[in-house]
Amino acid sequence: MYLIMLQLRDLPTIETLQKFANRYPEADVSAVSTFLSLLRAAADLSAALDACLSRHDLLQGRWWVLILLMREDSKTSTPSILAEKSGVSRATMTGLLDGLEQSNLVARMFTKQDRRTIFIKLTEAGQAKLDMVMPDYYSRLSECMKALNEQDREKLQQILTVVNAGAEALLNE
Repeated sequence: MYLIMLQLRDLPTIETLQKFANRYPEADVSAVSTFLSLLRAAADLSAALDACLSRHDLLQGRWWVLILLMREDSKTSTPSILAEKSGVSRATMTGLLDGLEQSNLVARMFTKQDRRTIFIKLTEAGQAKLDMVMPDYYSRLSECMKALNEQDREKLQQILTVVNAGAEALLNE
């Protein structure tokens, strides 16, 4: 399954949304406007993260895999666990791991007991790559979030948790 995120640049005005609500009475103009603004912010943040990571010859998917491996005490995990934690299919994870392995950022390891069991290990080169990327990432992230004080950040986190819980409504059949 491919996910394509269109980045709507021209968000509708309240007047435009009201026209839609006149045709579709189920439309809650305030909810739609807020939802579209949130989608726009998410798309913009994702694009900005891509730009930051591309300065280090990384893409988000590969970066997240490196981060997930670094979080492990052993710097090791299985492809299926990495896929689950990153929210991608096993086939997508295989592609990400292939690219990371070609760049020598991860290594596939097999157990002697069962050659079908594969472990993925963050290599020294992978750790060195993260050691280059993370200071830049953290500096840019701090700059991005500096307009919010700690109380605002906590409030935003609470709001996003509530919104995320409501996302299930879009999935219901």
